[in-house]
Amino acid sequence: MLVGTATNSQPTLRAAVELGEASHFPKASIKALRLGIGVLLCVLIAACSSSPSKPTGSSSAGPPGASKAVLSPAAKDVLFNAISLVGTPYRYGGNTPQGGFDCSGLVGYVYRQGAGLNLPRTTAQISRTDAKRVRWGQLVSGDLVLFGSGKVTHIGIYVGDGRFVHAPSTGGTVRLDRLTDAYWVKRFQGGRRLL
Repeated sequence: MLVGTATNSQPTLRAAVELGEASHFPKASIKALRLGIGVLLCVLIAACSSSPSKPTGSSSAGPPGASKAVLSPAAKDVLFNAISLVGTPYRYGGNTPQGGFDCSGLVGYVYRQGAGLNLPRTTAQISRTDAKRVRWGQLVSGDLVLFGSGKVTHIGIYVGDGRFVHAPSTGGTVRLDRLTDAYWVKRFQGGRRLL
């Protein structure tokens, strides 16, 4: 049982994670949680490596031939790390699971852990790297997605099936959102391919 309180009045793993007390659980419980996240990741990788269709009718709307993209081991590690952090609290300036994440801290941590890449600390700096620029219809799992109104102010990691992982704002948690939500479509500034 992962939600609420166990029958012997001890908190469950999910409750402990929310309270920051996951270290009190046996490694087997944490491994089981990670295994479940791994299964979710495998499903996303297998079924969701295609590019999203941008709902605006622009010339870059349809996915080009990237729907059968083969992911590198590093890209798979990036996806696993990103998805495993869903639910971690947002914290401005944060860049660790224990301390929470802001958007660029999440991206930096995930790419450092999953691919061994050290990225610049801020969203603006990451957006100015010499990484390959990709349009909406070219996105593949593991690409960075950039957002803003005018200048780039937010970043996330595309995981496939039109979804991305990001740390959205104060009071929130790391979460999965759809690129096709009107808010994100309006602010989409392109993608970057690091892997």
